[in-house]
Amino acid sequence: MEMEMRSMEDTEIATDMTPSLVPLTFSLHHSNLHTHCSSCFSLLPLSPIPITPFLYCPSVTSSRVAGLLSNRHKLTCHNNSDEDEVSERISSGVRALATAITELRGELEPDDAVLEEAECALCAVLTNAVEVQDKEGRALGIAVYGPAFSWINHSCSPNACYRFILSPSSSSSSQESKLRIAPSSFRGSPDSRELCCFLQIDSGLCTITNHFQKVNWGYFSALEEEEQNQGYGPRLIVRSIKRIKKGQEITIAYTDLLQSKAMRQLDLWSKYRFICCCMRCSVVPFTYVDHALQEISVSGCDFTSSSSSYNLVRDTAERRLNDSVDDIISEYLMAGDPEPCCEKLEKILMQGLCDELDNVEETPHYKFMLHPLHYLSLNAYTTLASAYKVRASDILSTTSTIYQNQLEAFDMSRTSAAYSLLLATTAHHLFNSESSLIASLANFWTGAGESLLYLARSSEWSKFFKSSLVASSVSKVKCSKCSLMDTFRAYICNGKIRNDDFENASNEFLDCISHDSTQKVWSFLVNGCRFLRSIKDPMDSGWLVSTSNSRATDPGALAKKKSEVCYLHESGNSIQTCEEQTCNENARVHIFELGVHCLAYGGLLAAICYGHHSHLASYVEQILDDKNNLIL
Repeated sequence: MEMEMRSMEDTEIATDMTPSLVPLTFSLHHSNLHTHCSSCFSLLPLSPIPITPFLYCPSVTSSRVAGLLSNRHKLTCHNNSDEDEVSERISSGVRALATAITELRGELEPDDAVLEEAECALCAVLTNAVEVQDKEGRALGIAVYGPAFSWINHSCSPNACYRFILSPSSSSSSQESKLRIAPSSFRGSPDSRELCCFLQIDSGLCTITNHFQKVNWGYFSALEEEEQNQGYGPRLIVRSIKRIKKGQEITIAYTDLLQSKAMRQLDLWSKYRFICCCMRCSVVPFTYVDHALQEISVSGCDFTSSSSSYNLVRDTAERRLNDSVDDIISEYLMAGDPEPCCEKLEKILMQGLCDELDNVEETPHYKFMLHPLHYLSLNAYTTLASAYKVRASDILSTTSTIYQNQLEAFDMSRTSAAYSLLLATTAHHLFNSESSLIASLANFWTGAGESLLYLARSSEWSKFFKSSLVASSVSKVKCSKCSLMDTFRAYICNGKIRNDDFENASNEFLDCISHDSTQKVWSFLVNGCRFLRSIKDPMDSGWLVSTSNSRATDPGALAKKKSEVCYLHESGNSIQTCEEQTCNENARVHIFELGVHCLAYGGLLAAICYGHHSHLASYVEQILDDKNNLIL
């Protein structure tokens, strides 16, 4: 019998679906034991390293541990080397846990019952635990929550997300949302499921009835209400990111949605031992988003032969490109040297990889090119935005007084801002077809806004460009072409937004920056970067090279179409020589205004995903309301 959670009422976008839920069990990562409260995970004041291994907030004196049943037969099976390794690690953990239980009970050796108990508990944690993150997205530890959260299934196109509250109960908001979800169960496949329950929600309680058991959901709700008053553990709230109808299943994402289907399936199987059969994964042919996230063009050969030859080449291209990009990013993160990282990633984006196919006689040299929306391309944009920012900081920290180095650092900053903007615009193109990407998009647009404002506020402008601008504050920016700022501030104030209002704000935002701001600043931002110069306008989806006509069911026909694809940045003839541009006195203002728009839109998306008082939304509000946040 499968379990799931369904909505008890029609729900608008940006609505909390649960009150704050406390975990059944939780644990900080070892590196955070001396810096965070071991109960609520909130950051503690700096203090000398303590003698005791656990620290708590003043209001917390104890904690509790409990377990959940899990699919341990799947986690402990031995079908291949990878699963053998996982099973062995589980067995090692079970032995250690069983030994600890035995010692606590004053017994000599763990018997079979204790080993089974330890295995069930450990598998329950592995199956149901979620990683708890702080406001900046850093992993603090793990926690396991009760049925109100653990029974929510995964989907690659989810209608809900969740956020954490890291504070003692005494500092939490007294205005708790009501429980808007209830459990449901079924037998059989998702396509022919036999519902084994009915929901009695008129009285505020939900009773699950089937042939074997009768469980009163109100009992669980009462227990969780009692537990949340105790304030133990980091709290969690489930929130809608789409309109949800009464009786519709609630789903969240267990993995990164901006990965290809194959990568998502691999991640889900390695962690949870299931193959996703959601609508996004089951549709044939692939959705536009999944097609773009995995598309690679292969040139240098004739694909009129059998489809198996193409599949072999395609798989080789995917593996080599993935290994190359991962190696470059890993080397950058370990060595901390951003310059070779930028050179290597941009070379792959412009030229792809050229190689011969292994184990095939008389094979020509192939050229593998990433689609601009491929998940590796998105990873590259993210890394390049960070690497160029680090390069600018490194230059200024060592040679901040030399004019030429100051100019180079300024160029690095504007290239970083350009990549941040490129990441946001390409991800938004995918979001237009898959609205569940809203959480990632919130971070991308916020990052783009921050980068643009940082560039606009740079003191280097006065050294390189003549400008007669007067002071302009973020808090005074008022766009006559869109109501985005008003929508964001109204939502932050009252915490309510309708789906239609959000769609109108999104359309106005895109129209405003597409027809005005982006075109005025893009050529200035990309000057000096050959790859970025090949993109004439990041808001114009034409540069992405539409792949909608390439979604053929016949692999051979698809391969033939792909062999004819030539992305704009791939053709040398498409890259025109760009002379050094003169920055007029309005360029800085356009960058500033574009940054404000991106930041406000990112804040609006963040408020929808995580609430109008969430960290990211409040952070954006603080920047927009800062009267000292101005350009001169």
